[in-house]
Amino acid sequence: MRTIALLTASNIFMTIAWYGHLRWKGVALWKVVLASWGIAFFEYCLQVPANRWGHGQFTAYQLKIIQEIITLVVFTGFAAAWLGETPRWNTVVALFLIVAATGFAFLPHHT
Repeated sequence: MRTIALLTASNIFMTIAWYGHLRWKGVALWKVVLASWGIAFFEYCLQVPANRWGHGQFTAYQLKIIQEIITLVVFTGFAAAWLGETPRWNTVVALFLIVAATGFAFLPHHT
């Protein structure tokens, strides 16, 4: 659970770093880049330990897939709350299919 919590927190920081500035298009790009780097520092402080501690419980592939699903969930909430964007039906279907596809990464494997 620690890995999932750290991945979630790191994704919140990264989503803010990547998309938070979209509400302030009048701010100079260099300022936005510097602010985003500052925010992304905290994402790395959470993401690296999450992957380090999670590897072994999960494969590297599973960690990446978990991270991507968390990213989609965090971004969906962020886009609605911060950017005021509501997903269209085709976006919802696409998100659902991505989440459904992740199930294959967690099926038992035989060697």
